[in-house]
Formats: sequence, structure tokens, C-alpha cells
Amino acid sequence: MNIHEYQAKEIFRKYGLPVGDFLVSTKATGIGKAAYELSPGPFVCKCQVHSGGRGKAGGVAKVDTPAEAEAFAAKWLGRRLVTAQSGPQGKPVNKVLIERATEVEREIYVSCTVDRSRAALTVLASACGGMSIEEVAKNSPEKIFREEIDLLTGPEVFQGRELAAKLGLTGKLVGQFVKIFTGIVKMFLENDLSLAEINPLAVTKDGRLQCLDAKINIDSYALYRHRDLAELDDPTQEDPRVATAVAAGFSYVPLEGTIGCLVNGAGLAMGTMDIIKNLGGTPANFLDVGGTATKDRVKEAFKVILEDPHVRCIMVNIFGGIVRCDMIAEGIKGAVAEINTKVPVVVRLEGNHAAEGQEILSDTGLNIVSARDLRQAAALAVRTAAQQD
Repeated sequence: MNIHEYQAKEIFRKYGLPVGDFLVSTKATGIGKAAYELSPGPFVCKCQVHSGGRGKAGGVAKVDTPAEAEAFAAKWLGRRLVTAQSGPQGKPVNKVLIERATEVEREIYVSCTVDRSRAALTVLASACGGMSIEEVAKNSPEKIFREEIDLLTGPEVFQGRELAAKLGLTGKLVGQFVKIFTGIVKMFLENDLSLAEINPLAVTKDGRLQCLDAKINIDSYALYRHRDLAELDDPTQEDPRVATAVAAGFSYVPLEGTIGCLVNGAGLAMGTMDIIKNLGGTPANFLDVGGTATKDRVKEAFKVILEDPHVRCIMVNIFGGIVRCDMIAEGIKGAVAEINTKVPVVVRLEGNHAAEGQEILSDTGLNIVSARDLRQAAALAVRTAAQQD
């Protein structure tokens, strides 16, 4: 689960990470008033959305006066901010953060995350702060330093000092960095985070370290242990189709293709998408209805897929183990009839009660085609989708 920058900064502050004063408002007049409270300027105004790349998209601006701050907020509140990471639909701007501008000498990148390739909790740091860390990793990987954290001992002071030295920090900045280093790891572990990122961590002209930005991602599977963090969720930032899928009990990830996929099992769903791509098609989504799918869940899955206007064909790939294929077939039949969709549906059923399921679908009189195996189903879906354009 993602949270907003202002929420992340509040958590940073609880763990002793240096964060400047800031205020947040849902109204332009509120931002103007906040600027007066934070005076003197200049100020930095930031659109609060769950997306990186806000600055390049115009969602972050330095302003000199309360009037300029109010104008910035009036421009963005109620609109959608499209960034390189948000997708073409962008994210709705419902809140704006304002803080005093900081005189920066240089910028550093710091994050805490799980390095899955090494199965280790890792702190990453780079002197190339303010830049996309992905670009740094691609073009100058030697500029990214790392320290793996032993979960038995936790973050060690000497590790923080070593990172500080590699970043070129000296004097009192070293002690400040060690405090940030230990704090970010403690915060990560105690809150079951999947990412804690400071970009940039500024070295100010008056010799301090300050977190100018804050990003926190929380492990959604651990939210039952953190009810206070769960309350920070902002559903307006999510694709409404994803929210519907979560409520209905299945996994859905929107993509940009033309073939809607409805599959039971994450591995089978990935394999289905791969074979569609291999045959020249483009999946419109990842959708796993789960190994215990019900008729109602299948109906909801169809509805979610069909909310995508780019879908030209739906491919259903079900392997019946615990779930019965005839029950899935009833769900498909009911969904197509209820929605009254003109989008063709290709179905491959295999396993538990597959023959009965195919018989149910063959008698519907609806635009449903059964396939005998996965490759045939994928080929039919690719060809059918192409014919609809």
C-alpha cells in the first residue's frame, strides 16, 4: 500500500528523521493561509499523489509569496497529474503540501528495502540524490552503495559511518547520517514496510541533513497488524477496477493490451499472458480469480475486464482442481448474458468437470467459443482480437 508524502513525513518525524515544517490543505485558500503561517518564503508547493516524477510533470513548484502558493494550488486541486510513472490517466490531486524552501548544497539518495536477489534487508545510498535511482543504477551502478542489515543485530553504527564516508560526509554530518541510517531501518522493520525512501536527503548550506521528500510503501499483507497505517490508505489514488477486484476477492492488474485474461492461479495467469504475447497478441490485464473461484466472483471479474474500453476479446483459461469447471462455466454464462456484451469470449477448461463445463457453454447461444487446449485458445483469442479492430 502506498501513502502520500505528507503522511510519510509524519512517520519519519516519529522516528527522529529530520523533516522540515509543512502544512497540507484540500483548498487553495488553505494553502495561501498556510504560506502566511510558514512565512517568510520562499516556499515549495507539492501535489500529493501516489506517483513519482511529480516535479517533471509540473506538480512541484517553488513560489515566493502566499498569493503564488494559492495560485499553484488553485491550478492543480481537482485536476489529474500525469507523470512518467502514473500512466496516461494520471492521479487526482486532492491535497497540496506547502513547506519552506531549503537552501541546498547537495542532494543524497537513501532508501531501505528488501533485496530479493540476496534475500536481505538492504540500505541503499548514493551521492546522486534527486535523480531517478533507476537511471543511476542503469548508467552508473558504481555510484550506488549498499549495506545489508543483519536482522539479529539490526543496523550497526559502523555501517552508517561507512556509508557516510562513501557519500563524502564529514564532521557533524556523519553523526546526523548515522541517526537517519538507524532510524530508517527501525521504521522499516517496526511498520512492515516494503520501501522507505528519502530522495533527496539534502545537505543544507547551514550544515544540516534534511529529508526533502519521503516515500513509504507498506506491505499490504501485514496491514492487519497496523490498523493505524491501514487508515492512511487513499482509494482515490487507485484504479477503481483494482478496488473492485480487491473487494470481490481476486487479483487484477490493468495493462495496455486488447485481450482480457481471466485465469485461476497466478502462475497459470502469467503463462497465459506469455503465450498470448508469444503469438503476437497483447494482454489487457493480469487477473487471477483464485483457486476457490465462485460464480459470483467470475461475474465480477468479467465486469472489471469489460470496464477497459480497449478489450477486444476475453480469454478464459481455467484448470479445475479444487474449483469445478462446470461451476466456472455457469459463471461465464451468467456474466455474458447479464452484461450483454458483444465482446467475443474464448474459453479453455481443463480438469475437474471440464467436459460438463464445455457442454454448458456449447448450449448458451452466446458469443462464446470453446478451445481444446491452451495454445489453441490463445491463438483464437489473438486472431479474434485482431479481427475486431
